[in-house]
Amino acid sequence: MTSKVEKKALEISGQKLIYPPDERISAIVASSFPELGRLAALRFLEWVLDNPDGVISLPTGKTPEYFIKEVRRFLEGWESGPVQEELRAWGIDARSKPSMKSLKFVQIDEFYPINPLQHNSFHFYVNKYYINGLGLDPKKSLLINCNEIGLDDGKSLEDVWDGGTVDLSLRYRHPRDAREETQKNVIEKIDQWCDGYEARIRELGGIGFFLGGIGPDGHIGFNVRGSCLFSTTRLARTNYETQAAAAQDLGGIEVARKSLVITIGLDTITFNRSCVAIIMAAGEAKARIVADSIQNDIHVHYPATVLQKLKRSRFYLTSGAAKDLVQRRRALLRSKKTLSPEDEERIVIDLALKNNCPIARLTENHFRQGFGSFVKLEGGLAELKRRIAGSLKARLESGMLPRKNTVFLHTEPHHDDIMLGYLPGVVRNIREHSNSHFFATLTSGFTAVTNDYMLGLLLDLKKHLETGFENLGEGYFNSDNAEKRNRDVWQYLDGVAADLEPIMKEGRLRRLLRDLMVVYDETDFEQLGDRIDELINYFETQYPGRKDLAHIQRLKGMCREWESDCLWGYFGWHSDSVYHLRLGFYTGGIFNEEPTVERDVEPVLGLLQRTNPDVVSVALDPEGSGPDTHYKVLQTLTRALGDYEKQSGKKDIEIWGYRNVWYRFHPAEADIFIPVSLNMFALQDNAFRNSYISQREASFPSYDYDGPFSGLAQKVQVEQYQMLKTCLGREFFNEHTSALIRATRGMVFIKSMGLEDLYRYSRDLSMRIGGYADSS
Repeated sequence: MTSKVEKKALEISGQKLIYPPDERISAIVASSFPELGRLAALRFLEWVLDNPDGVISLPTGKTPEYFIKEVRRFLEGWESGPVQEELRAWGIDARSKPSMKSLKFVQIDEFYPINPLQHNSFHFYVNKYYINGLGLDPKKSLLINCNEIGLDDGKSLEDVWDGGTVDLSLRYRHPRDAREETQKNVIEKIDQWCDGYEARIRELGGIGFFLGGIGPDGHIGFNVRGSCLFSTTRLARTNYETQAAAAQDLGGIEVARKSLVITIGLDTITFNRSCVAIIMAAGEAKARIVADSIQNDIHVHYPATVLQKLKRSRFYLTSGAAKDLVQRRRALLRSKKTLSPEDEERIVIDLALKNNCPIARLTENHFRQGFGSFVKLEGGLAELKRRIAGSLKARLESGMLPRKNTVFLHTEPHHDDIMLGYLPGVVRNIREHSNSHFFATLTSGFTAVTNDYMLGLLLDLKKHLETGFENLGEGYFNSDNAEKRNRDVWQYLDGVAADLEPIMKEGRLRRLLRDLMVVYDETDFEQLGDRIDELINYFETQYPGRKDLAHIQRLKGMCREWESDCLWGYFGWHSDSVYHLRLGFYTGGIFNEEPTVERDVEPVLGLLQRTNPDVVSVALDPEGSGPDTHYKVLQTLTRALGDYEKQSGKKDIEIWGYRNVWYRFHPAEADIFIPVSLNMFALQDNAFRNSYISQREASFPSYDYDGPFSGLAQKVQVEQYQMLKTCLGREFFNEHTSALIRATRGMVFIKSMGLEDLYRYSRDLSMRIGGYADSS
């Protein structure tokens, strides 16, 4: 049942298709997220050649980015020599090009209610990337168009669902008024439509090729945790994890919370027992839910377990997403002649955590459990425990002590990554006054600013202009007046200190007015008043999640830049130490552009030349699986550092690799452990809430935590501290001679590298993903 493409992928990976008895669903591991896309594209084309008029169902969102790119690349270059050679290498008969026109397409799901013309609707996505992008026949496609479902002639979604809230209790109760009677009627018509949609799929014989991602709660389609294993197409609610994951698409969690979904069911997917069903998952963040889905019996807690009904179901995974598959990891360790120090440390730490036992108290019996048997004890168990516990203590001691006479360049893909990733490390080194610090955000970050937030700011500014700003002196709003830009920040922070909203608002609105003058190249207040009215109308009328016009993106990005200025102003740094590079690859589209040397690398190189740093921090994403901004920023920084090293001859730059709330280091991966006290937690939360005010309402939260990111950062740091407390014993912390360690309640992990280490890391990632990381 294994196809030629999959046999080739297994040969490349060196792994088996399935590792019994734990694995109930087969899996193939690829080296990166883009490689998953290529593998899925090749398997899809292979299937289409065998099933030219088959029924397909393909996903939306970021998951299929590389799948779509690769399918188009193969189709557009099918007759070319290199593509023909590549196809043959994967076992595909390349003599005849597959026809997309004969395929029948089934849309998996859609938000409800949403206008299908909105660019963030899945209906729009399907038409753009699949119907038009791949040349599918719209007449042979089953689509979910909310404008055509359940509405009487002449009625619109807005007429029925004012405010977008759908009350599903109307399915079971009497309506209270004429409006609810209309809504109840629409819900019943939607339910009938869903039954008809299901029947049409089954009349086609069911889905023959299904490709999907997996949600943080294990959902496939919008079949969230707890969905009936025999569910069919339906209108349904979602859970918090799914809402948080959808917030970016819908323009905020506020919209996602009240949105329902129309989704095909688990039984819809598995109705055709010959279906090739592939679930793609990349990155360590998905590892736990992937393992639960593959290693458990069929259960409503793990919706993807239903794929055990299909002999041709597969998970396509990166190594990070596969890391919790027990038998697979055991096989990988068995294949190694010797364990690396990191492998050995990881096993010992995991044994301590699993048994809730300090490393010093582990026994030989413990090493007979799990992966402990892979650790060689020839040098003696006592020596092994002493060495690994000592290594952890040394990393903690490294994090306790500030550097001296050091220039730090702190970089981040988005405006709060430094704060959420390792603020305690920044603060510890700021307190040593011989150090210098520079802070650089490499992208504009405008997608994190909601329309409602901007509307509130502009309404405040309009009102403020009617009463007038206080006497600020001539030239206050000149764009090149750095001292007055700093005064905006000091004014705002004075208000924070005094806890007086009018003072904070004065500083906030000064900077907004200054930004409007730059965006519109206008200094006349009357003319700016007209611009403000235009913007108010824009933000009142645009649907959440729509891609903004360029000047709106710029204004939103400047609001985020103001927030970073305020954060670092907390610690006394002027705006001349804070850089906003706005790299051009960041466009706010579903799929961002690739970085270029001239547009993206040269500004970073210029920054390095101006700051001449001794330590440079970078956000690390090990598989290019998260927001692609992280990976692209990493590659841009690597290239710029390589160029800078050649020009300056400075080879001793230290790299601090950090991860923010989306990705976490295992203790064995990190080299520096920075202790965090309750006092630091309070500072971290206060600074976040008062600086990153556009993020205070957590419109784009993590699925791990329902609240602002400062709370999630604390949760992560506490968990990391608990890991070390288990490994080293509570006595180590409670009875330590240092008050700093006795006060520790959290921990930040940093991976310290030299330039060559970074080049190697990025070059390996670049070879697997693509890009231009090359220091040679």
